[in-house]
Amino acid sequence: MKRSEINAVMRKAVRFAGEMRFQLPPFAFWSEDEWRDKGEEYDELRQNLLGWDITDFGSGDFQEIGLLMFTIRNGNFDHSKYEKPYAEKLLIVENGQITPYHFHYKKMEDIINRGGGNLMVQMYNSDENERFSDSPLTVSMDGRNYTAPAGTVVRLTPGESITLPCGMYHKFWGEGGTVLVGEVSKVNDDRVDNRFYEPVGRFPDIEEDEPPLYLLSMDYKEF
Repeated sequence: MKRSEINAVMRKAVRFAGEMRFQLPPFAFWSEDEWRDKGEEYDELRQNLLGWDITDFGSGDFQEIGLLMFTIRNGNFDHSKYEKPYAEKLLIVENGQITPYHFHYKKMEDIINRGGGNLMVQMYNSDENERFSDSPLTVSMDGRNYTAPAGTVVRLTPGESITLPCGMYHKFWGEGGTVLVGEVSKVNDDRVDNRFYEPVGRFPDIEEDEPPLYLLSMDYKEF
């Protein structure tokens, strides 16, 4: 992805979050110089990869296959000094924009439609070979638990949520407009905990055609 495209996605996300009255934390808006001035007291931001995460999954078409995430809080698999067993993210999903099938080995998560359009979620259990299983799904939505066929698509309207256990493949996309999505989960580490059904590029190669508006979490290694 070009840095200019990432910057444009960030600007649009900030506007949409504001329209939805969702306030991002101050570190969302730090400049490169401000990041350079932050000492070791801010290591939790860097080591737990809090902040912006934007990807087109290697598709070359962010609007078709892509996702914007902002990690607000997170623990860490590798650093025992970070005791949080939970994580929280903001996701912005565009109308028709697909996040490809994947599951998590360690992370159980609740996906919450915080407002905007509807969020469509399609699910399969995984089998012993990490392929789709035809076994029935156990679906948990806002206190309702029921059984559904493999490949079921659920529609989350604003305010509704779904629980996704470890090992359950899921794909999602927006319907009827841009969707503000909340994610509440166990500790998250997308570097090691994602299993995509088809190979994808989880973190984009960036063409630096202009300076960053705000840093991505993958930029922190430079600081």
